[in-house]
Amino acid sequence: MSGMSRRDFLKLAGLASGGMAAAPMLRMISPRVPASGNVRNILFVLFDAFSANHLSTYGYPRETTPNISRLAERAIVYHNHHAGGNFTTPGTASLLTGVLPWTHRAFEIHRYTAQEFAEKNIFSAFSDYHRIAYSHNPLVNTLFDQFQASLDEYIPVDRLLLTSDGPISSLFHHDEDVSSLSWARTAKRDEEAGYSYSLFFSLLYQKLQADRIKSLGQAYPLGLPYIRVDNYFVLEEAINYLAAQVDGLPQPFLGYFHFIPPHSPYHPHKDFYGRFKDDGYRPIQKPEHLFTAEKTPAYLSKLRAQYDEYVLNLDHEFNRFFQNMEKASILENTWVILTSDHGELFERGILGHTTNVLYEPVIRVPLMIFEPGRTGRLDIHTPTSAVDLLPTLLHLADKPSAPWTEGQILPPFVDPNPERAVYTLESRHTAKDGPITEGTLSMVKGRYKLMYFFGYPELKGSERVELYDLETDREELTDLSASQPDLTHGLLTELKAKLDEVNQPYR
Repeated sequence: MSGMSRRDFLKLAGLASGGMAAAPMLRMISPRVPASGNVRNILFVLFDAFSANHLSTYGYPRETTPNISRLAERAIVYHNHHAGGNFTTPGTASLLTGVLPWTHRAFEIHRYTAQEFAEKNIFSAFSDYHRIAYSHNPLVNTLFDQFQASLDEYIPVDRLLLTSDGPISSLFHHDEDVSSLSWARTAKRDEEAGYSYSLFFSLLYQKLQADRIKSLGQAYPLGLPYIRVDNYFVLEEAINYLAAQVDGLPQPFLGYFHFIPPHSPYHPHKDFYGRFKDDGYRPIQKPEHLFTAEKTPAYLSKLRAQYDEYVLNLDHEFNRFFQNMEKASILENTWVILTSDHGELFERGILGHTTNVLYEPVIRVPLMIFEPGRTGRLDIHTPTSAVDLLPTLLHLADKPSAPWTEGQILPPFVDPNPERAVYTLESRHTAKDGPITEGTLSMVKGRYKLMYFFGYPELKGSERVELYDLETDREELTDLSASQPDLTHGLLTELKAKLDEVNQPYR
């Protein structure tokens, strides 16, 4: 054991996990068989809360993605790609099912989609592929649990955590959100409040956790990255592990790997920490909003720099992952999709993404498609949506279309539709079987973006509309709703008609 590397240990330990050992073990004793003919593998790499507005590849002033920019020279790069929702549950569900939140109904945190999508998702659509999935994010794993019958390998979240709530999630598998919250309140000392419900258990638990991570903590000046207070992980090890898994997969395969960085807490490795401190960059100061959380500009600027350094960290790790795939000759026959489930916000007194506003940093996410054999870059500026990936991949695989999807095949594989409207919905308080009566709906059509706020108590019975020209005002500083009433009325009429249409079955 003394000569075993940490990566080898993680792989061996993974094989011993109950219920998940069989498929990886079969792969170890079976040689990798390349896909035949024109059949190509599909590999999703998602980074959570990864805002396109913070990537130098898309024009951000800080050089946050030098490696991705270099790799993009051999990719199809989408400049106006939008998530289906503004946090993980609705955003990821839209990507995996090909429908928007008003159809899949996963509005709330830690929720399943409507039951029909247990068999109508990207994994079931590629039933003749070897399907493997992993995510650091417990919200994504809730969806994996629902889609598990369509997965050949569902790697448990604990597999790539240094410390975890493993026994709790295993014992209370179908009530993971409630059980994990109860465990956290009992045994975990909240960083801000400084206390837990049990003084004895929290001190004992804290000591055990500290002993486990002590050797790695020195590499992270702000502390090891974690989920759920103290379930620690190291992105580098996750990249190494999953790269090794891909190298041995039966082909064709569909892999979906959803890493949680640069989601908060923003804890970059020491090699990237402090890279943007005092660099002279001053983000544009924007007016506070009705839904401001009253965070100060200085506080938001500090957190923005840490987030940008975390983006730089994952840029380095994605490059390593990509290079590993290339060395293993996997890219020769694999579509690689780099994207995210939603973005992040550091403006208008608002931090993060669980907010009622749908400004571009929250919902505009990167999308790059690396096509086997492509050597040049192609830029697509047409507005596109996360729900487009499922129909596009079916088209590229020469498979029958999914009749339930609300997406369209992405350009350049078909001509873009100039009249298309791209929607994003925030409606956390909508019942699964009820109409959408409170929320924010964004519609991007051509160069214009309309945001419609309705039903919130803060609106006092009225509604709020904002209109922006994304072509000339990417920062969304000038609301055109009052100065262009005819345009606003036309777009709002279209948006309300769509909302009425999707609400009809639930009235």
